[in-house]
Amino acid sequence: RLAVMSLILVAIIFVFGLIRGENITEMFLTSVSLAVAIIPEGLPAVVTIALALGARRMLKRHALIRKLPAVETLGSVTTICSDKTGTLTENRMTVTFLGLAGQRIEIKEPYAQITSLLDGNQSRLKFAENSPLEPSMALILTGSALCNNALLKERNGAGAPQTLGDPTEVALVVAADRFGLGKDALEQTLPRIAEAPFDSDRKRMTTIHQIQDQEVMVDVEDENGALFPSCLLMRPSALLPHTSPYIVFTKGAVDSMLEVTRYVWNNDQMEPLTPEWEQQIRDGNNRLASTGTRVLGVAFRLLDAPPEAGTELSLEQDLAFVGLVGMLDPARPEARTAVQTCAQAGIRTVMITGDHPLMAKHIAEELDISVNGRVLTGKELNRLSVEELEGQVESVAVYARVSPQQKLKIVEALQNRGQLVSMTGDGVNDAPALSKADIGVAMGITGTDVAKEAADMVLLNDNFATIVAAIEEGRVIYDNIRKFIRYSLTGNTSGVVIMLFAPLLMLPLPLLPAQILWINLLADGLLALALSVEPAESNVMRRPPYPPGESVFSRGVGRDIIWVGTLMGITFLLTGYYYREELGWQNWQTMVFATLAFS
Repeated sequence: RLAVMSLILVAIIFVFGLIRGENITEMFLTSVSLAVAIIPEGLPAVVTIALALGARRMLKRHALIRKLPAVETLGSVTTICSDKTGTLTENRMTVTFLGLAGQRIEIKEPYAQITSLLDGNQSRLKFAENSPLEPSMALILTGSALCNNALLKERNGAGAPQTLGDPTEVALVVAADRFGLGKDALEQTLPRIAEAPFDSDRKRMTTIHQIQDQEVMVDVEDENGALFPSCLLMRPSALLPHTSPYIVFTKGAVDSMLEVTRYVWNNDQMEPLTPEWEQQIRDGNNRLASTGTRVLGVAFRLLDAPPEAGTELSLEQDLAFVGLVGMLDPARPEARTAVQTCAQAGIRTVMITGDHPLMAKHIAEELDISVNGRVLTGKELNRLSVEELEGQVESVAVYARVSPQQKLKIVEALQNRGQLVSMTGDGVNDAPALSKADIGVAMGITGTDVAKEAADMVLLNDNFATIVAAIEEGRVIYDNIRKFIRYSLTGNTSGVVIMLFAPLLMLPLPLLPAQILWINLLADGLLALALSVEPAESNVMRRPPYPPGESVFSRGVGRDIIWVGTLMGITFLLTGYYYREELGWQNWQTMVFATLAFS
């Protein structure tokens, strides 16, 4: 548009000059110079530099920008769809509960992942009624530690042990270790021979182990420091109904586990899974989840022969439910402040998690994400089309038991409602949703390479507050680009007004081509770059996001360019007209040039 406008104005000025009798060569040079002056040639450089400097500032705040235009787009985000674990919470899982059928152990040291390797002694835990760990509880810990790919290794020399793996699995290994059931010792007597890995559809993981019936010596202290010698796991056969050469351990979401469970392991006996038992398990799960506790179920079955390769999934049936493991993952202290900042900035925060709905609701209410208590589950999402979801998507702030494929449906529904969506993800299956979102955000710590490649931005610390900080930087950059356009085009407009109206006032050419180009170089160069690093306005995160499709001349920018530029140009012309006789033609040109340049 500027190019078309400049060509029309240049043609008019060129014709006026020829009518006035100006030299055709000089008028041609003047017209070309004016065309150059009208277009803000510095804009691409200023935008690129502003985006690059913004990306650098974001990197200092732990947000890595992979695609430069995303810096500007961030400023217009209206909805942030965030994972819960590790983004809104600390991803510092700690086992705080073991139990089933009236037996329970509450670990009274919340959030302290202290192991026997860490302090050289067994942790002093408060057992129920000061009694040693029951065999069924030992079986829960054994199954959760072995159906697990996390590692807890003692470093060479002094120092704390090194934990490797998913935080949930690390917490399970640490809990077993705290009770004297080190994973290394368990793997000696129950070596793994096969595995069915966890996936987000089954929400389960299964491992198969060979039983080598040898003694595992373990000691544990009560709260008074008294030792219970070798009472937890004398032999694997001591925990089981009968001797078998192989055992299958499965852990996963309780609802998913109940789908493949047929028995309950109660008081060292196998009992059928009756509706009463199932309801008791579900009640325990719901009770824990409603307090923000993440709950996993642990089950097992015995085998007489090793499974054939590729048949591991078929073993997830006829399982015996052993018990529940409850873990706490506290919300990040800064997450609540970041959510409140989003609310002030007109940005909705939406939580999307694969965890239990009651747990998601508890965390959402703690962080002020949920205001109406509505939670939409993955099963309910399956029954809704994208069009049907559109009618509910703006009133639902919490989605639970959601698969990565369903994230894509949520993104599409929000975008169809005119929302500009930022979506977080870390897994391979999250890539479609990250690509579809206006701003895809991958986790830098737990994220896969596929997720990072599909994303526009990578969080180096997996923290929700970093997304909010990046949005603030995006708004500052967009504001500064508009400031540059307002500044640059206002000066260009004043030059056009001077050159256009001078012939109408019967004045000679007020500016030479070299003067026009010199002002343009100065104004669109260093001075414009200064505006690209302007600090944030005081209300930058206390106003709604600007519509992404709005014109860059909206909200008064175009109006200011026209009236301020016209006022400047007419003022200079009238001043020159008034002093033209006493100054002389060349001095008058100098005065107009100097005044315009300084203005």
